[in-house]
Amino acid sequence: MKEAMYYSVRDDKKVLCQLCPHHCIISDGKRGICRVRENRDGVLYSLVYEMPCAIHTDPIEKKPLYHFLPCSRSMSVGTTGCNLTCMHCQNWELSTSDPEKIPCSRLDTDHLVSSTIEEGCASISYTYNEPGINFEYVLEAAGKARNAGLKNVMVTNGYLEKEPGEELYPLIDAANVDLKGFNDSFYKKICGARLQPVLDTLRLLKQLKVWIEITTLIIPGYNDDDNEIAQMCKWIVDTLGDEYPLHFSAFHPAYKMQDVQSTPVDTLRRMREIAGKAGIKYIYLGNVRDPGITRCPGCQEEVISRKMFGTADIKLNDGKCKNCGTTLPGVWS
Repeated sequence: MKEAMYYSVRDDKKVLCQLCPHHCIISDGKRGICRVRENRDGVLYSLVYEMPCAIHTDPIEKKPLYHFLPCSRSMSVGTTGCNLTCMHCQNWELSTSDPEKIPCSRLDTDHLVSSTIEEGCASISYTYNEPGINFEYVLEAAGKARNAGLKNVMVTNGYLEKEPGEELYPLIDAANVDLKGFNDSFYKKICGARLQPVLDTLRLLKQLKVWIEITTLIIPGYNDDDNEIAQMCKWIVDTLGDEYPLHFSAFHPAYKMQDVQSTPVDTLRRMREIAGKAGIKYIYLGNVRDPGITRCPGCQEEVISRKMFGTADIKLNDGKCKNCGTTLPGVWS
């Protein structure tokens, strides 16, 4: 265990966790919503520090990140727990488990960095469950990775307070943020959270010059309203710009939403059309067979073609189109 950061002590040995917008007030011997931060005698501890339960090397495209070091591999590490309670969670076995109920392996940050280099990975991805709740470990590992010449990636729900975000995000090179919908009622009912803090995180990431890609999992009948998607895309263009990629992913029945149908491919294609009309330049479809083609914004030539979780062909020189020399937005080296 490690003493947690971002909390304050209240009366009767209660503590107020200030890491995420839930602001859990935790009694002695109890845990917060995330399941991994526990109050012991008035001290808040992280139960997952140096205790990952999922470690793999993955193609960076699997995060998904399509404009960030294509063809590279990333050392991916995750723990248990989450500060959201999504009814449709695809990784619910990890996110809803207590740390003591899942086999974990001790891995300090020095060994994480050295293993990443030994495996020939270009980056470390903090992923699988929500990495923000393992703040102390991610912060420490990201600093050491940066010093070793590695990149840092977060696959995140964006549900983190501004102050810890301002400390961590300058060490993060790319983030795929799961923007689950654009309706506060959906966030409250389906995810046990609020929309606004996620939007605030996206603004902060842009301000801190972190490369952003956004993923929205489209659930039939829940967050697939055309007008709502159009409003979301307009917000992205007006607030972040038109160059950050947007991934629409297909839902498949999972966890507490086993009775909801899978997302039709035609629905994703309709979402792509809406996003394109809103002005977003780079739109990709996930969890379905889709070529994932990136075209040059200058000459419209195909500059990146992809297969499932991989890149087949790249026609870029230092991020510039080989045909016309136009620079594509992203991190290419």
